[in-house]
Amino acid sequence: MLNISDPVQQQNISPIWRQAFRPFFLFGCIFSILSITAWAAILAGELQFIPYGGVFFWHAHEMLFGFVAAIIVGFLLTAVQSWTGLRATNGKPLILLFGLWLLARILMLLDTSLWFTALVDISFLLLAALFLARLVLKVKQYRNLVFVPLLMLLATANGFSHLSVITGEAQFFTQGLYSTVMLVTLIMTVIAGRVFPMFTANGTQTIKVENLTWLEKSVIALTASLVVIHFANIQLRLPSQLMVLIFFSGAMAHSYRAIRWRPQVTFKTPLVWSLHLAYWFIPISFMLFALHYAGVNISASNALHGLTAGAMSSLILAMIARISLGHSGRPLVPNWTMKYAFIVIIIAASIRLISAHIQSYVGVNLNVISAVIWAFAFGIYVVAYARILTSPRPDGRDG
Repeated sequence: MLNISDPVQQQNISPIWRQAFRPFFLFGCIFSILSITAWAAILAGELQFIPYGGVFFWHAHEMLFGFVAAIIVGFLLTAVQSWTGLRATNGKPLILLFGLWLLARILMLLDTSLWFTALVDISFLLLAALFLARLVLKVKQYRNLVFVPLLMLLATANGFSHLSVITGEAQFFTQGLYSTVMLVTLIMTVIAGRVFPMFTANGTQTIKVENLTWLEKSVIALTASLVVIHFANIQLRLPSQLMVLIFFSGAMAHSYRAIRWRPQVTFKTPLVWSLHLAYWFIPISFMLFALHYAGVNISASNALHGLTAGAMSSLILAMIARISLGHSGRPLVPNWTMKYAFIVIIIAASIRLISAHIQSYVGVNLNVISAVIWAFAFGIYVVAYARILTSPRPDGRDG
């Protein structure tokens, strides 16, 4: 049974603090727009500043731990209420958590005390893990406990990135960056397996495709192996043939999984086809990594952006467009502008993937173009959903 809160007490809480998805989706997206716009200006030579760790570090770190981590925390601390039936983090504890996130973003801009900045930034993920664990353990729902160590691993990867600034050792930055991307890819893999078949069936009014146990275990195992390899920072010490095998096998397994989910039935349902398109960036990126380790002229950075600018960004946009409606008590019918946002984010990611190979043939910086288009896609979300995220549920329920 759902643990109902005191209605009077709930009415005293501003709507934006009644559920974690509200502040983290809204301000996480606003922050991402400002950050990627600043990065575009830096690339275009129109902006200069010296943030914590330098501009390259700041861009990579903040898009992962300022933006992506905020969305993950907002999602998990919202979903846990549905999982456990207990009232999730809201009110003052949520304000505290959000305050830590916001303070870290400000400190990252100022290039002040290195240790204090690192402590605040890492504490955000650790406190989120504590809030999540408290509810899951209270009802002994151990199946969902897996997300607690995943959040703690994210905090560890964040620690590696901060260590690179504190010690001046660049290898910690690479370790933190790649570990985080592979870990978030694993999180996307786990969540997609849980919700895609259901979302597809419900959204298209078709029969649900049941997951194949062997395929699910294979996809998760292959993706998890990449997390282990990059956390250990041994990807360059392993035989290149082994890395090719792992990435190629992962690409094939993810592709087969995606095909089984029947993307062809989703064309008339933007909230569903957007998820399917976003997921395809994972096998595409894994294939790019396989080609990179096979000696083809594809940089690891380019393959990495397939997972960040591609899979993470487009899947986040598709998921938050749905979650923001469902958990605010509204019908799963997005604003008409969102289907264009879904298309725009795919275009932005695609431009970023091919930019390195066609840059010499065009007269403009394609990475700047990609960043501007990317910001426009999330700007559509902010405009379309700001009122929803800051208004009470129309049905009067908690959240």
